[in-house]
Amino acid sequence: MSSITDDRPPATGAVELSIGGMTCASCANRIERKLNKLDGVTATVNYATEKAKVVFPADLDPRDLVAEVEKAGYSAELPPPPRAEGAGEDGPREETDELAPLRARLITSVVLAVPVIAMAMIPALQFTNWQWLSLTLAAPVVVYSGWPFHRAAWTNLRHGAATMDTLVSLGTIAALGWSLWALFFGTAGTPGMTHPFALTIERTDGTGNIYLEAAAGVTAFILAGRYFEARSKRRAGAALRALLELGAKDVSVLRDGAEVRVPADRLAVGDRFVVRPGEKIATDGVVEEGSSAVDASMLTGESVPVEVRPGDAVTGATVNAGGRLVVRATRVGSDTRLAQMAKLVEEAQTGKAQVQRLADRISGVFVPIVIALALGTLGFWLGTGDGAGAAFTAAVAVLIIACPCALGLATPTALLVGTGRGAQLGILIKGPEVLESTRGIDTVVLDKTGTVTEGRMTLVDVVTAEGEDDAEVLRLAGALEHASEHPIAQAVARGAAERVGELPTPEDFANVEGLGVQGVVDGHAVLVGRPRLLAEWSQHLPADLERALEEAQAAGRTAVAVGWDGRARAVLVVADVVKPTSAEAIRRLRALGLTPVLLTGDNEAVARTVAAEVGIDEVIAEVLPADKVDVVKRLQSEGRSVAMVGDGVNDAAALAQADLGLAMGTGTDAAIEASDLTLVRGDLRVAADAIRLARRTLATIKGNLFWAFAYNVAALPLAAMGLLNPMIAGAAMAFSSVFVVTNSLRLRGFK
Repeated sequence: MSSITDDRPPATGAVELSIGGMTCASCANRIERKLNKLDGVTATVNYATEKAKVVFPADLDPRDLVAEVEKAGYSAELPPPPRAEGAGEDGPREETDELAPLRARLITSVVLAVPVIAMAMIPALQFTNWQWLSLTLAAPVVVYSGWPFHRAAWTNLRHGAATMDTLVSLGTIAALGWSLWALFFGTAGTPGMTHPFALTIERTDGTGNIYLEAAAGVTAFILAGRYFEARSKRRAGAALRALLELGAKDVSVLRDGAEVRVPADRLAVGDRFVVRPGEKIATDGVVEEGSSAVDASMLTGESVPVEVRPGDAVTGATVNAGGRLVVRATRVGSDTRLAQMAKLVEEAQTGKAQVQRLADRISGVFVPIVIALALGTLGFWLGTGDGAGAAFTAAVAVLIIACPCALGLATPTALLVGTGRGAQLGILIKGPEVLESTRGIDTVVLDKTGTVTEGRMTLVDVVTAEGEDDAEVLRLAGALEHASEHPIAQAVARGAAERVGELPTPEDFANVEGLGVQGVVDGHAVLVGRPRLLAEWSQHLPADLERALEEAQAAGRTAVAVGWDGRARAVLVVADVVKPTSAEAIRRLRALGLTPVLLTGDNEAVARTVAAEVGIDEVIAEVLPADKVDVVKRLQSEGRSVAMVGDGVNDAAALAQADLGLAMGTGTDAAIEASDLTLVRGDLRVAADAIRLARRTLATIKGNLFWAFAYNVAALPLAAMGLLNPMIAGAAMAFSSVFVVTNSLRLRGFK
């Protein structure tokens, strides 16, 4: 009996938990380890999206997973029951309220901490009993505003870990605790007590000193840093929302021969629905009636529209650029290609290694050293017989001075100045973890369509038969193509209007399915389309036009034939042209030590032509959207650190998978949301500037962190020797903060 049970594969369930209380990447790792210890459970926790994807055995109650997360000291919630309307309404509200508690704590701390710091640093403001007002203002800052740090420190302590939260909590509690002792049991509470403006280094009676400004200032500064970071992190899930927003909202379904308009999410497999010119196709299906050109560039990245007729498969969210279609739905909901792409983006975001804050990594080493030093100081002074008061004064002074105010400013100020300068240059940086990714980048993968090229068809050449006039060819062909909605026709019409001016209006216009267009323009019977259309009217291409057509096709361009009044007259060549700045951009990327790779869904001939024009050696062509992620993964498995530049929905998953994703601001919302950096202008040269700026900002953050600790480390020996007075503690805090801000402001000069 048992052997039968063992041989049968175990049934499993899957759930996505919302996790609360994480303050750094090590928290995510801790929850992941805790869940994975349960029998049969596989969990992946994403710090950025605050979600845990868990696969568990069927006999396990999902509520047990929540309990396990709570045991680790964090909160967890099961997903709400599926109800589309409710979810739609609740989603944004929850998102809006998410930062409200943090914002409230930040405002409270800033309003109360400013007067505390001012009174401590400016002797003129130290009126009689000022110290008691200082306590009244500082206590809520440390207890209420600083509560997230104390809670996180306690959680870390239970797991034997130390992060920046531990350092902040330890320092602020020590400063507040010592100040309370000095006020109630020492001499600091006597009326008329002042902190003289003296930076003298001498042994002082610690019972006359209070350090409330250090406790309140540190809390306010570091909360400000956390708030700006949380605000940028909130955007992590926006890529998925942007992807799912791309689909059609409603659709005309055929019921008993009549069209009925219904929401797109109510479509079922087998339903027949109508798609008019210019409309999005509601879901994946097969064409049953009509023929058209479908613009799939948003999903596939290919600039040339796809001709479809009965029996051809079409994809949801692509745009019908031609005639009326009747489509039978074959896949709906989570089975569609769009939903699969959203899933790819989510998996790529979850899989991307979450960068642990530099400050946390440093704190992990610094905190144990500080605690050991404080205990050593206490033991030393007790051993010398100087009394418990002097010993505790020196030990607490070590803890107070070790809590660097500037640490909270180090990342946000550099990020604020760096992102501000970036915005002026057309570069949007998502958050601090993005910057660490730029350091090791050695390969840059460039999507072709819309990134290296313009992303739309353009008339590039007019080849006429002997004796024909270019202007006349463009005038007649352009007039006829102007009446068509086909993207290639629109490229011809646009090019003709730019070169010859106003175009005449055609008569008897007709679309010939899959071949081209015909009509009468200024009394001429004009044909524009495939050579086969002209051949049907006995208008065969002469040898020179035939040669021009073959050369255009060999170069990966699209050629259309033009004829009128019984004779083939010209071949018009359209193509997705390379942006004028792309070649220079490639040179700049190479100068940064990066190897460019061209990646495209287009055919090899087109890709090679474009690559040769801009100076790229490595080309990967004919790649399906889902395979773009695999290309990035393959390059990463070869030991390369990959940046990806793209602009389409088809690039979103690859942008999320790459070590650094850069989206063209002229592209789709899904690509922009999935990326780490957004290049506002459609100019590839900005990609090189973005990587340079990100590297410079990271270097500034590192410099800030060094100096934030350096000032305090320098003052630690004074604290240990009992020579630290409040003015030195305050000055160290102020100087390190001023230095960090000044250092960050240098980024404003980035060119």
